[in-house]
Amino acid sequence: MRSVVISGTGLFTPTHIITNDELVAAFNSYADAHNDRNKDAIERGEISAVPHSSSEFIEKASGIKRRYVMVKDGILDFERMMPIIPRRDETDQSFTAGMAVAAAKEAIEKAGKQPADIDLVICGASTSERPWPAVAVEIQAALGCSGYAFDMTVACSTATFAISTAMDALLSGSARCALVVNPEFASPQINYRDRDSHFIFGDVATACLLELEETSTATHRFRIIDQQLKTYFSNNIRTSVNFLTKAEPDITLERFFERDQFFAQQGRKVFKELLPLIYTLVDGQLQKERIDIREIKRLWLHQANINMNLFVIRHLLGRDAATGEAPVVLDEYANTASAGSIIAFHKYHDDLVSGDKGIICSFGAGYSIGSLIVEKV
Repeated sequence: MRSVVISGTGLFTPTHIITNDELVAAFNSYADAHNDRNKDAIERGEISAVPHSSSEFIEKASGIKRRYVMVKDGILDFERMMPIIPRRDETDQSFTAGMAVAAAKEAIEKAGKQPADIDLVICGASTSERPWPAVAVEIQAALGCSGYAFDMTVACSTATFAISTAMDALLSGSARCALVVNPEFASPQINYRDRDSHFIFGDVATACLLELEETSTATHRFRIIDQQLKTYFSNNIRTSVNFLTKAEPDITLERFFERDQFFAQQGRKVFKELLPLIYTLVDGQLQKERIDIREIKRLWLHQANINMNLFVIRHLLGRDAATGEAPVVLDEYANTASAGSIIAFHKYHDDLVSGDKGIICSFGAGYSIGSLIVEKV
C-alpha cells in the first residue's frame, strides 16, 4: 500500500520581537488615556473603565512571554495600537507570499527536492492578505513550481487540514509532490485595545513538503499513518471583518475599530466545549488504529494556550507530560494560529528514531480539529 511522508519542514521567523512588558506598557497607557478622556461617563456608570493589564496576568492566562511580528511600528503607540503597514503596489510581492517562500525554501532543501518537483502548493492560514488571486499561486510562481495551487482556511486547524488535503491528492495521483505553507500574518487582526486578547497572536510562517514514501530520500521522514478531521459550528471564536463592512449604512472610520472587526473569543466557553471534542477525537483515532497512547513518543499540539494544552495532555496521557514529550513554543512565539503545531514539529523531531510515533494536532475556530498520527521512517 502506498504511503505519504512529510519529508521536509521549514520555518520563517520575523526579526521584530514584542515582549509582554512592552505590550502591557502600551496597553496601560491606552487604558489611562481612555479612562481620563471618559472620566465623567465612567463616573455616571454609562461606560466601564478599562482595567490595566500585566505581564503576570498574560503569562498565567496563556503561557505567552513574547511574540514575533512582521511590523512593530505603531503597535506600541497607545494612540494608534495598530502596526503601520504601507500599501504595497500590485507588482510587489505580498507580505504572506514572502513569508511562505522563506519557509518553503528550507522545507524543500531538507526534503532534498527542487521547486520544479512540486506540482501542488496549498497556502493555508487563519487570515488572508487578499481574496484573489490566490496567494498560493503567487508562491507557486515565486518558487518556480509546476502544477496547481490554491488557498484554504480552517482557522487554527488549517495546517493539518491542508496536509490531509495534500495527502489525498498524492494518493489519488492528482499530484506527485506537494508543498503546504502556513504564513500567519496575524498581528494586524489583534485588537490591541482589548485586555483579554491584546497579547494572543504573533507572526510566523511554516512549510511542509509531502510526497509518496517511495520517492523520498530525506533523512527525517514521517509517514502519515492516519488523518482525522472534524468540524462543529460555533461562534465562540469569531471575526466578522469582511468586504461587507464598508457597505454598511452610515459607515464611519470608528466602525473599522469595533470589536467584531478583530479576533474575538469567549474563552471560558471555548475551554469548556472544545477540549472534550479534541480528546474524544484523538482517543477514537488511536483506538481505530489500535495504537496504545504509550506508543506515542511526542505530542505536537496547537499552540494557543498553555492551560488548554496541559488539559488535553493530562487526559490523553493520564499524567503530566515528561520533558520534551509535548513541546511548547507559544512562550516564545505566542499563538501563531495554524502554524503553531508545525513550529513544534519542525523544532522537535530530529531526535526521534525509526518506528517512533507522534501526533500532530491542531484545533480552533469552527470549531475545527485536525489530528495526524505520524511515524518516523
